[in-house]
Amino acid sequence: MIRIIIIAMLSFFLSGCAVFELFHEDEEDATAQTLAWNGMDDYESGDYEGAKEAFEKLKDWYPYSDYAKLAELKIADANYKLGNYEEAIFAYEEFESLHPRNEAIPYVIYMTGMCYFEQIDTPDRDQSTAQKALEMFGRLHRDYPNDPYAVKAQEHINACLRSLAQAELSIGRFYYKSKHYKAAMRRFKNVLTRYPDVGIHQEALKLIARTEASLAKSNQAGDSILPFF
Repeated sequence: MIRIIIIAMLSFFLSGCAVFELFHEDEEDATAQTLAWNGMDDYESGDYEGAKEAFEKLKDWYPYSDYAKLAELKIADANYKLGNYEEAIFAYEEFESLHPRNEAIPYVIYMTGMCYFEQIDTPDRDQSTAQKALEMFGRLHRDYPNDPYAVKAQEHINACLRSLAQAELSIGRFYYKSKHYKAAMRRFKNVLTRYPDVGIHQEALKLIARTEASLAKSNQAGDSILPFF
């Protein structure tokens, strides 16, 4: 089963190489092949550390092997599975830089986006990872609109937008509690203009109405203490 998976992956990742050409019988390729089998075996069984070690050996010892591209990509995948997102991003970006025309590039862009997506924090925290994930998924839709990974990314795009919208509401609430009503109003209105279809439209409208009432009351209070001349 593992061999079937590797053959399928190789035919996908190694553009321009006939699969049968990957199975030379010379000693070096046989050793590289063994590392590839071992790495895939570990990966499929959930031993991502073991897989990473095998693929790193393959990449370092046989950089010109036909299996090297597979190793580069699976190192990134193993890091993703281990939660080493920064290392995974670096590996995916390096793969794309080295092989910009490879058939796996839509997958690489998708997985880079997923590395950022997995790091999205709560709405009251920094949302830079949500923004970066959104940029990667948007790029995938722009450059490869018909690719299955572009379709798969759509649900994550919606989640990114919702997280960014909730962050706007969170900041707006902070300003509202601090009685900075105009600043709060800008944040709440941002939700309507920038994120109209993420499911929190009604909540934003309620907060806008409450803020307008507070602004009116604040203005009336200000008018009542104006000096007479």
